[in-house]
This record gives sequence, structure tokens and C-alpha cells, in this order.
Amino acid sequence: MFISSAFAQTAPAAAEAGGGLQSSLMSMLPLILMFVVLYFVMIRPQMKKQKEHRAMIDALAKGDEIVTGGGMLGKVTKLGEGNITLEVAAGVEVQMQRSAVVQVLPKGSIK
Repeated sequence: MFISSAFAQTAPAAAEAGGGLQSSLMSMLPLILMFVVLYFVMIRPQMKKQKEHRAMIDALAKGDEIVTGGGMLGKVTKLGEGNITLEVAAGVEVQMQRSAVVQVLPKGSIK
């Protein structure tokens, strides 16, 4: 009884070789659409944000007032390849990585 039902189930699938290809493509379509939506909703905006952040870091100049990732406010006094020197108070300078810069403030924001 088990053998005859197994043969009965596999016979129509072998006969529909062309239909099986189309059904497998249709079953993969939601997965492909999900990856496309994921790209436009998550990956592309993140890449755009990284590009803007890199442009901001490259445009840093001496005298710019910035905010760091830790919330520290200061004025850029020296620029290096991978680091900057920040004046946080009169006579107090701190060295930080360039990537720690989160935002460049307008001139005169820090009193």
C-alpha cells in the first residue's frame, strides 16, 4: 500500500518538468522581493549616511567647533591623519580620533 502511493505521488511531478521550473521561480519571488526591499530600506540609506559622515570628517578645518560621539564640545586646534586635537576649555586640549566627530557646529556655538 505504501509503495503504490509513493509512485503515484512522484509520477505527476516528473511529467511536469517545465511547470516545476516555473513554480520554483514563483516560490523564490517573495524572497527576491524581500531582498530588494531590504536594500532600499536599510542598506542604501546607511551607505548614504556613511558617505556624508566621511565628507564631513574630510572637510574638518582648524577652528571648527564640533561635537564628539561622547558628547564633548570643543574647537579643533590641530589636525592629523587619523586624529584631531580638541580644545575643550581654555588651555585644556584633548586628542581624539577623527571618526569620533558626530557634528560640526556653526561658528560661535560654544561660549
